[in-house]
Amino acid sequence: MRCNEATGLLLPAAAPGTPLVAVAPDWLCAAHTALTRPGPHAVPDTEGPLHGVIGGRRVAAYPSVRTDGSVAWWLVDDTDHQLVREALRVERERTAFLAKASNVLLSSLNLGRCMDVTAQLAAESLADAALAIAPPRGHRLPVVTCLRGGSPALSTQEGVDPDDVPGLGEALRGFPPVPSRWIDPATAPAWMVPPGFGPVGSIVITPLPGHGVAAGALILLRRTENAAFTDEEEVFARLFAARAGAAMSAARLYAEQTAITDVLMRELLPPTLHHISGVDFAGRYRPSADHERVGGDFYDVHPAAVEGEASLVSLGDVCGKGLEAAVLTGKIRNTLHALLPLADDHRRMLSLLNTALLNSHHTRFATLVLASAVRRGNMVDLKLTSGGHPSPLIIRSDGTVEEADTNGTLIGALPDITATTAEASLAPGESCVLYTDGITEAKGGPMGDALFGEGRLKRALTECAGMPAEGIAEHVQMLAAQWLGNRSHDDMAVVVISAPRTHHLSAVNGRTRGRFTA
Repeated sequence: MRCNEATGLLLPAAAPGTPLVAVAPDWLCAAHTALTRPGPHAVPDTEGPLHGVIGGRRVAAYPSVRTDGSVAWWLVDDTDHQLVREALRVERERTAFLAKASNVLLSSLNLGRCMDVTAQLAAESLADAALAIAPPRGHRLPVVTCLRGGSPALSTQEGVDPDDVPGLGEALRGFPPVPSRWIDPATAPAWMVPPGFGPVGSIVITPLPGHGVAAGALILLRRTENAAFTDEEEVFARLFAARAGAAMSAARLYAEQTAITDVLMRELLPPTLHHISGVDFAGRYRPSADHERVGGDFYDVHPAAVEGEASLVSLGDVCGKGLEAAVLTGKIRNTLHALLPLADDHRRMLSLLNTALLNSHHTRFATLVLASAVRRGNMVDLKLTSGGHPSPLIIRSDGTVEEADTNGTLIGALPDITATTAEASLAPGESCVLYTDGITEAKGGPMGDALFGEGRLKRALTECAGMPAEGIAEHVQMLAAQWLGNRSHDDMAVVVISAPRTHHLSAVNGRTRGRFTA
């Protein structure tokens, strides 16, 4: 064989007359033999070079068939190009992994789910096993462990001190990670090594950064038979941890805000009404938007503190909709609760409430109706006072609907208010209906632009004579909903006060079912 100076440096044993098989690697010799073999197989394949290793260098070999049938090989050192291509491939895989991780992690605002996904993704692509650890809760340490190819499992380690594990305590406090070469795998405690994992060869512990506060820590484990973590892999683990920590922190904030919202909502939602001191109460509420739970309409029933005194009912409508209106309803309800010692004097209560609203930072006003109800014998006596609110409607036993003679000014709009109080009595089976204008101003019907109106409400209540309070409230809400269809509407609330019928059970021969008689 013959070779130029450059090839001589790559194949030091090459010399004129030396057989190719004596100096070239097997892959090049096999290709040369195939090209120089007599017959149709001697046609060379020149579509691309051959690739192999010579002297520790990546080489691309290009064949050239000469006129005398011999083959000349042009060898090109491809080591640097191959390293670049490999680095590009690894970088693309890592970028794709981080994009996938971000999508999966941000698809859930459940903290437990985020911890599971963090541990599973890390075990699949970064290590032989991974642990996602949340900040300690007292003496308990929440840990999600996942082996490569397995499913994440949650455990709560009791009495574990994170500072006993080098780098873990610092990671949970948000400090920079300790290099893995500084962590002796032999010091890994038993709770940190999954069952059946075997000896630990390398450990990476990195914080899961959150929104100003560490969201937890990530631990990566490799077995002894696998290569230890490189500096590049540790940096990449921190990039993944930053995304996982952001998702876990967002999930924790969401959980905290949800818990706070649930507590506040329970205080703002209208109460469930029932039979109190011989009087039946029922209420229905529908916010202006189906996705909302509270709004500007509200009602409350305050049972009498002493037997024989009246229970106080309040139903109101705050200007506006949504959460801001609901906040003011909460203030009004709390203020009325504080004024319960004055429940016998409706006008005084409304005047003090008016002053409280004028002195607050709110610029909204409200309409309100107060009703005092007390059972006396078979009758229920009522005192009704309106503060700019639609007058209550009384359903008599014969189906007649009467409008209570009460009126007054808005609450929270003017320095001085006026209000008149009406009195009425309910016989057994008769009811009083308090409602907000969201019902009468519900726009719908066949053409979609007609108001439900007071006249239609009165006609509907005429059909409710003798019905229990719960049935009347449900009937009014159902009619308003049917009138609206799927159209937008204001908040709607209705409260029904009824004098219950008196029943007794008469037995029939001591064995068969009795019957109710009025």
